[in-house]
Amino acid sequence: MTGDWVSLFSGGKDSSWALYRALEEGLDVSRLLTVHPAGDSYMYHTPATRLAGLAAESVGIDLVEIEPDDFGADDVDDAGAQGDAELEPMEAALRGIAAADDVDLAGVTAGAVESEFQTDRIRGMCDRLGIDLFAPLWREDPVELAEAMFDAGFEIRIVQVAAYGLDESWLGRRYDREALAELLELRAEYGVHPLGEGGEFETYVVDGPHMDRRIELSYDTVWEGDRGHVVVTDAALE
Repeated sequence: MTGDWVSLFSGGKDSSWALYRALEEGLDVSRLLTVHPAGDSYMYHTPATRLAGLAAESVGIDLVEIEPDDFGADDVDDAGAQGDAELEPMEAALRGIAAADDVDLAGVTAGAVESEFQTDRIRGMCDRLGIDLFAPLWREDPVELAEAMFDAGFEIRIVQVAAYGLDESWLGRRYDREALAELLELRAEYGVHPLGEGGEFETYVVDGPHMDRRIELSYDTVWEGDRGHVVVTDAALE
């Protein structure tokens, strides 16, 4: 697994954990790659991706960003076709990285847990590029994964919720053992996934062992009756 690695990175807990595990394994992660979807996406984490740059600065790894204008999926009404179209700018960005004189691209990291829709497409992309995929969360027990994040010292904030049982009080809340215990109760009642794998909630990592400085957030909350998100008004490295 020698060579340069690119970490697919949103700033959320799953991609951050994949990055952390890659660094722990000694992989040479030379770049982070963040996609900024214009709206809902089948392939990508969507909230708070603009904060990925701040997280990258704390991690100390260069960030490559893909903007909404790079997407060509607006007129696609089939989920599979949209997923394929959404992947194209990422693959193009990776081809550009691989073409750099100082890069020997070995693979990418991904934070997929259970989504075959996403993972199959990323794996296919890696096959086309002739590179490896490091997906340390794939098919792992979600409760054990969450506990491993807590044990490692990840500080995780919930930035979006969209599920029965999750009200406005969850917005901005720390995702920790207490929150996990409540989520397990909600799983029994409503089927909520403890990692939010079904889109029940989204997160942002403000601190962790792979980061040099904690990120301080100020935010407002927007609640829309049965779902909501935080709007970050200020963010800075402490």
